[in-house]
Order: sequence, then structure tokens, then C-alpha cells
Amino acid sequence: MAEKVTADENITYHSFDVLIVGAGGAGMRAAIEAGTDLNVGVVSKLFPTRSHTGAAQGGMAAALANVEEDNWEWHTFDTVKGGDYLVDQDAAEILAKESVQAVIDLENMGLPFNRTPDGKIDQRRFGGHTRDHGKAPVRRSCYAADRTGHMILQTLYQNCVKLGINFFNEFYVLDLVMNDGKPAGVVAYELATGDIHVFQAKSIVFATGGFGKIYKTTSNAHTLTGDGVAIAFRRGIPLEDMEFYQFHPTGLAGLGILLSEAARGEGGILRNASGERFMERYAPTIKDLAPRDMVARAMANEVREGRGGGPNKDYVFLDLTHLEPAVIDAKLPDITEFARTYLGVEPYTEQIPVFPTAHYAMGGIPTNIKAEVLSDNDTVIPGLYAAGECACVSVHGANRLGTNSLLDINVFGKRAGQYSVEYAKTATQVPMPENAADDVIAMIAKVRKAKGKEKIAQLRKELQETMDKNAQVFRTEETLNEALEKVAELRKRYENISIQDQGKRFNTDLLEAIELGFLLDLAEVTVIACRERRESRGAHLREDYTERDDKKFMVHSMVYKQEKIEKNTGTNMRIGWKPVVVTNYQPMERKY
Repeated sequence: MAEKVTADENITYHSFDVLIVGAGGAGMRAAIEAGTDLNVGVVSKLFPTRSHTGAAQGGMAAALANVEEDNWEWHTFDTVKGGDYLVDQDAAEILAKESVQAVIDLENMGLPFNRTPDGKIDQRRFGGHTRDHGKAPVRRSCYAADRTGHMILQTLYQNCVKLGINFFNEFYVLDLVMNDGKPAGVVAYELATGDIHVFQAKSIVFATGGFGKIYKTTSNAHTLTGDGVAIAFRRGIPLEDMEFYQFHPTGLAGLGILLSEAARGEGGILRNASGERFMERYAPTIKDLAPRDMVARAMANEVREGRGGGPNKDYVFLDLTHLEPAVIDAKLPDITEFARTYLGVEPYTEQIPVFPTAHYAMGGIPTNIKAEVLSDNDTVIPGLYAAGECACVSVHGANRLGTNSLLDINVFGKRAGQYSVEYAKTATQVPMPENAADDVIAMIAKVRKAKGKEKIAQLRKELQETMDKNAQVFRTEETLNEALEKVAELRKRYENISIQDQGKRFNTDLLEAIELGFLLDLAEVTVIACRERRESRGAHLREDYTERDDKKFMVHSMVYKQEKIEKNTGTNMRIGWKPVVVTNYQPMERKY
């Protein structure tokens, strides 16, 4: 079935059975699943192989048991425990059970995994993944050197091309069009021409990635501004568990560029300025392979207590010097090259300065295990789906285990594709309002015509700095209130912006201004959720509420946008709570 296109003045209309917003791992996995049956369109702000999935380095978890004994129940337990028991356990069971088939799917598509001497897919250790319910680390991560995400992205794109999937690259989706509570389509801005496009579809999948650019020090690319998450929020869809933002332990100090956990999986050791392997004090059993939230806190604590290295004593060290150079070259080529290129450090002989970097959003658009988007705790929005980092299923809970993200995009990307097709086959098209593009046209016109004095780069810099200062690894009521006050100030100043480029073609100046609006929304939601969760759990550490509180906070946060000012939050955002799905594992003390 060919794409239907009509033109109306400067607006072009497209019609598909299934429309996918985002061409990273989750989006293209959904497209492959849907593209064999129906007419599928994929709209992406980037060329697909430039999507951020390509930055994922270490591997993809699956209990293949190719190297040592393993099973999906151990993987489920590790995921639940790693998420500090805020994981919906039905989702974790699906993730672990379907992990093996997800890897085999990729292998059959042509992904070049590293191999064991007898030809099986090789596996290595990763933080938080254990055998026999926590007794010792296990080799569960399937990998392609330290370029696993890159290889997945290339493989998925090649298979999308083979299926003839329709791609619209460098189209910025700026609005979700709803009609009578159901999705009718999306409105996008074409970067090359400045034209507006309206995409109509029976079912829509959001796979737009994360929003790490609310922080200054981040492993995220400049494009990860949370467009899809913010668009959904502006259209009345709540956001779940936004207080849980993961800080990856090993970002290059001062830069945030990621060094994969694979380095520790292959035997790398974290040391403080005195050379001590300090993780032995924080996680005696699995040491440097503890979950990321624990390692990030330990690193930050070493610095706070004066045991950091460097002139300002503001980082710790990743030590690979005891590994054979041949192992480093074969299994860690990219990250060692990053150390040489960006810090001038030779990993063969020198320790690498590292410090936690904003890495991954556990929260996002709420979905169920069918990837269906929810309008509240359990009400499905028919025809709307989400998968990947923009979604919260919640399979990661309060802290994602390494290598579960590449697994998540493949398992739930596949499910989003399956269920979106199932829906589209019997659904009738939701009527597209005649004025569907009006809000986007007005927003673009307002930004383009703005004659204020505020510069986008300066406002973004101040937002990122306040988030780094007040809502990073350590948080208190005082710092979070300071962040909220700053965001409110930046919102007022945002009304007084101006842009330099008045043209239509490749106007990134215009789009960065619009993206800043999304970042302000998401920063505010994140800080409100952080403030209202008065406990410490997973990646969310409150220094004024240091204990986990299962009696009050064994629940997911849900932040809703509304017209009136909410008394509790002091903003037009209301917070609610949603029960955690518990099946086999009751909350326990989290020891490693």
C-alpha cells in the first residue's frame, strides 16, 4: 500500500496505517515488526543511524547460558532488585523471558556479535547481573566489542531498508493531534525546507528517546531534548517516575562522555586518589560490578570526603592497566580511544579520570506491557504506543541495570510494533481536525518573530547548571526548591527570547528555541517528582530522607499537567501515585 500524500498551501498531508515517531533502536524494531503487514511510516529528527542507540556500548542482556549457567528467573530477580523493587514485576518477567529470542532475532538479521571459540555468541559480566539470586556475578551480556548499540542500529536500519519502510529523516515532530481522546496523527517541521507536514495514522508509536540535556554533564547527544515526552505531557498524558534519572558512574571527568561499564565487566577497577579499590567497602560481594546507582553514589561520596584525584580532587580513576593490551584492543577499542582523544590518557599504562554523568531516564510516558500508552493509572489510550527510553513500562524501576536498555528497546519495540499492527488492522482512522497544524504554525511564528533580549544558549546553560547543582546524584528539599525557583525564572525569561536566523531552510536556531521549551517542561516535572518523593530509592538519593520508605513510597509517581495552580506543588502540575506490580519478589534490603 503506497503512502497517501495531499498538499494544502504549505502543509503536506501523509497517511499511513502505522506511524512511528523516532528511528532509534525501539522505533526501527517496531517498524520491522509492523512493516511486514501494513503501510508504515517512520518520522525522525535524525538520520536513523545517527540515533542515540548507537552510543550504547557494552552489550545486551540475555540468559543464553552460552558461557556459564544462567536462566531468565535470575535475570528477572536481578532486574527487580537492581530497580530497588520499584520495577513492575510482570514487565520484568517479560523482559527476561523474551530476551533470548530478542538476541536470536538480531543474530538472524545479521548482527556481528563477538563469538566464543566454539562459535556461540560470547557473553560478559555487567553490573548487577548475578547467578543464583545474587550469589556471584554472571556472564549475561551479549556484545559486539564495545560498539553493541552501533551494531544494533546499523542492523535494524538495513532490515528496515530491505522491507521498504518509509522514512522521513530530519523531520521534527512538534505536536500530537488528539481527537476525542484518541490519536489522529502528528505534526512535523521539515528541517530542509521549513515546511509543515501532517501525518495521519490509525496507530502511532512514540520512540523518541530520552532528555539528558536537562543536565550539563551528560552522556546524551545534543539532540536528546525529550521532544516526544514533552509533547505527550502537553497533550494531557501524565509522566511516570520522572524523579529517577540514572547517573552512569564512568563518564570522562569534566566531559561526561561515556566509558562503558564493559570496562569493569572485563576487569576494570575503580580507585580513589590513594589507589584504594573503594568499591570493596560499598559492595563487598560484587564490588565494581554493583548496580550503577550504588557505584555512582560511592564515587561521589569518595570525592565529597576528600579522596578524589586531580588538582581539584573532583574525580576518581578507572584502572585498566592490569589488563592485557590485546584484551583492551579486542574488547574495549572505542572507550580506550575516547580516553586517548579527549583526555590524553594512555589506558595501557595510565588510570582514566572518571565521574558520574547523566545517562538514562527510567521514567517517561506510562505504558502497559503491550506498550499501550496510559492516560492515568490503568486507562489505555486506544491506538497510541510508546517504547524505549521515552516510555516507562516500568521495567527499570528506580535504577536500570546495564545492558537492560538495549534489551528493552528490542523486546518492547517489538511489542509496540506487534500491538500497533493488531490495532490498526481493525481500527478506523480517527478524523484529523481541519486546524490540526495551527498550534505548531503559531508556535513557530511566535519564536521566529520574537524580538526579546534573551539568548537561547544562555538560558539552556543556566537550566543545565541548576539541574547539575540541585537535582543530580544528591538532592534535598532546599536544593530542589532552588531548582524550581530557577526554572520558574527561566520560563519568564523564555518569553523574552530572540533568534538570529529568520530563514526557513535548516533553521536549527529556531528548533533549538523550541527544544528549550521542551527541556524546561521536563526539568520542572523531574524536580517536582524528586521533591514529592521524600525517601531515597535507587537513583533518587535524598540527603534529608536517607532511608527507603516502602510503607509510603512503594508506588510510582505520576505527574499531570492541568490548567489551575496546584496547592501542593505551587505549579500547574499535579502529582498522583500508582501501585507497583509485585508478583514473586517482595521488597528486601538491597545488599551486594
